[in-house]
Amino acid sequence: MAFPERFSNLPDYAFPRLRTLLDVHEPGGEPVLMTIGEPRHAFPPWIGDVITTHLQGFGRYPENDGTMALRVAQADWLGRRFGIDVAADTQILTLNGTREGLYNACMALCPEHKNGKQPVVLTPNPFYQVYAVAALSVGAEPVYLPATSEIGDLPDFHAVDPAILDRTAIAYICSPANPQGAVASEAYWETLITLAEQHDFKIFADECYSEIYRDAAPVSALGVAQRMGADPERVMIFHSLSKRSNLPGLRSGFCAGGPESIARMKQLRAYSGAPLPMPLQAVAETVWADEAHVDENRALYQQKYTIADEIFADVAGYQGPKAGFFLWLPVDDAEAATLKLWRETGVRVLPGHYLAREVDGVTPGQDRIRVAMVAEQEEMRRGLMMLHKALY
Repeated sequence: MAFPERFSNLPDYAFPRLRTLLDVHEPGGEPVLMTIGEPRHAFPPWIGDVITTHLQGFGRYPENDGTMALRVAQADWLGRRFGIDVAADTQILTLNGTREGLYNACMALCPEHKNGKQPVVLTPNPFYQVYAVAALSVGAEPVYLPATSEIGDLPDFHAVDPAILDRTAIAYICSPANPQGAVASEAYWETLITLAEQHDFKIFADECYSEIYRDAAPVSALGVAQRMGADPERVMIFHSLSKRSNLPGLRSGFCAGGPESIARMKQLRAYSGAPLPMPLQAVAETVWADEAHVDENRALYQQKYTIADEIFADVAGYQGPKAGFFLWLPVDDAEAATLKLWRETGVRVLPGHYLAREVDGVTPGQDRIRVAMVAEQEEMRRGLMMLHKALY
């Protein structure tokens, strides 16, 4: 049986690869899981009441584009948080989690050819795996741009060959970055948007970690684009309640951008999307409108930054994240460190290069481990202290 060749080069998914590395070995203590970025802080306590109030909605097919009330709540949040002005009816599309949107945006918006040639999709390296899979799904060439500490942990788009930029249809970028915790400044966005205008490509800005930060609140690519007067179709942004509100199981996200781009995504989603059930859309509407729980959640992560900074203060090359909830810790050999940690302590982390691709013989992250600071504070402290003792 023949299979599509374009999927023959899919990146290995990180967590099955990790299980292959670790699960043949017994843990050296009670397991402390610090691999998956699944928030474990409490979500707002009134969620159940909202679901109960709207329980009859499970008896209806959900609205595919999202209820107008939900889209208004999302548009209002963008206005309050970033000063972004979008029309709820034409510039917002609700999503069943942002992974769906990040994939389907490429399906809906990447052309078959760019300047008569195979289109290119740029992605940071390391990266969230869906970026590359989306590129391969549409027959584009994924081009992986190093996002290493030497250049500030964000890709240098100006270092890309102009011939590649002329073929570029889409550039994915995550800010705050997973895994490094770097944050794109307004100047960074201005430079990238200007480059995208010059070479006519779209920017897909994955901003799912924007509400977890140390000091300064991250800016949004769409807000910068609007202030610059860029093409309204130039930037698409993606947001979620998973990290902001500790609701990964709710699967509520949205994308915002130009009306033509949103219309094309809506058209595709009518055939392939899985909308949120109506009671969950009512929950999402309420959660996007509330900031008190977000402030409380952020304060908990800020306490965790302080704990990590204290534990790793003596580690050469340690840099605490500016945002997000991952530590990106320096080691000599990521796989060896991960295996040693598991076998000696039971602490489970992720080798950094499992999130990256080899380019020109180099795989970013081979000297890093990713550590998710999602556990309850004392469990996290215990895990980090065992990690420090075992590796440093």
